[in-house]
Amino acid sequence: MKPDSPILVTGATGYVGGRLVPQLLAAGHRVRAMGRSVEKLSGRPWATDPGVELVRGDTLDRVSLTSAASGCRAAYYLVHSMIAQKGRYAEADRISARNMAGAAAEAGLNQIIYLSGLGDPNDPAVSRHLSSRYEVEDILRAGPVPTTVLRAAMILGAGSASFEMLRYLVERLPVMITPRWVDTPCQPISITSVLHYLNGCLDLPAAMGQTFDIGDEEILSYRQLIDIYAREAGLRRRRIFSVPVLTPRLSAYWIHLVTPVPAAIAQPLAQGLAVPVVCRDHRIRGLLPHRAPSARDTIRLALRRQRRDAVETCWSDAGCLLPPEWAVCGDAEWAGGTIHRCGYRVRLRAEAEAVWAPVVRIGGGSGYYFADGLWYLRGLIDRLAGGVGLRRGRRHPVVLRVGDALDFWRVLALVPPRRLRLLAEMKTPGPAVLEFRIADQGDGVTELTLLSHFEPRGLWGLIYWYSLYPFHELIFYGMLKAIARRIGAPVVAGPRRFTPRLPTACQLP
Repeated sequence: MKPDSPILVTGATGYVGGRLVPQLLAAGHRVRAMGRSVEKLSGRPWATDPGVELVRGDTLDRVSLTSAASGCRAAYYLVHSMIAQKGRYAEADRISARNMAGAAAEAGLNQIIYLSGLGDPNDPAVSRHLSSRYEVEDILRAGPVPTTVLRAAMILGAGSASFEMLRYLVERLPVMITPRWVDTPCQPISITSVLHYLNGCLDLPAAMGQTFDIGDEEILSYRQLIDIYAREAGLRRRRIFSVPVLTPRLSAYWIHLVTPVPAAIAQPLAQGLAVPVVCRDHRIRGLLPHRAPSARDTIRLALRRQRRDAVETCWSDAGCLLPPEWAVCGDAEWAGGTIHRCGYRVRLRAEAEAVWAPVVRIGGGSGYYFADGLWYLRGLIDRLAGGVGLRRGRRHPVVLRVGDALDFWRVLALVPPRRLRLLAEMKTPGPAVLEFRIADQGDGVTELTLLSHFEPRGLWGLIYWYSLYPFHELIFYGMLKAIARRIGAPVVAGPRRFTPRLPTACQLP
């Protein structure tokens, strides 16, 4: 394979992959970034770099994966099905790993680099999550392409799931009743160190076919991390009482309620903390010397980035962008099922850019401009039902990208300053979409339209839609009026309800 052949990065929209791509580009490599949605990939800051090629691919689809790997010289395997597949992630990861090993062999890759989990595979208390990671290692190593495995424990950095879990627990709970794992030794690693090792192992002969433990130098308990965070955040020291009755499952549900990290992610994280996760092999430090930051420095930097809204990637970036067909193809009836709609519009004496400004800032700290208490209640109900709730917020208060998580929505389409389409990720009996449209009417008048689309599943779906319909009317009317007040634009007409026109052909937003 030619030395200037591209590097395939799977999981390029994830927390680690999204940060790895620009570093590979800075090092002079060509990169082929793979994801299930090219639209989501195209929203990344590095997507327009001349050294990047965006490709659609799914590790569960052998054909698309082989096509993505063709012509590459190496691949980073940064895919994990924990969010997308939830309880079925082990089987999904098994299939994906087999596909990766086969695609790499068929494409003639020189190397696969896999980011795995740290721990003792022979520990009888090892979590199901870590067992799945080790199985993926075995599958990749069994293939003909040399695989470099990097085993990491808790990854700390602005936007990581581990950091967000720590941040919310410490900031919200001055007193904590915790499981005994709060005192289990752990060797966390900063995202800076993870990227250093991922970069350094590429094309390194001594790393081919090897497995390395990676971690920063300090071995700490979660209790100590809580104390460090509290000091760096300027908070009083938290009082912690550990008890033997809290299982990892109960801990995960508590984390789910208190932090934005859902139970599907919190449970494997909590299970991982129940057993010691400490580096037993330090060879990587000799191969790739690195001045690792202390946990205190890592947390300080993460807090600084959080406060400056300079978070490059977030754990929630890894969510799927797989909308129902009707949400992409103009809601045509042939796309399946009956689509229920509710629409309101208002005409304002303002330019489109002025109307767009509050629309693109919606959610997170800005709220929804009207009836925020009802939005909060809906988020709380969703959280109690096991959904994502409102606590995810948004990665940046002003900037949105396709695929971004936004409270309990995900950005499905973004056409500034004309359209914002949000796909619901809260618990609902059917897929739902919320859409903002902005159209220039001439003579300095702009029309702002707010639409909701819902495909009910069964009787409960119909009951859900019609029971919420009066609230939709109240909230939509109020939101449009509030946006007009926010930008100081005189209302020319409306807000008033209308029946959305049904498109007859597939049309992308």
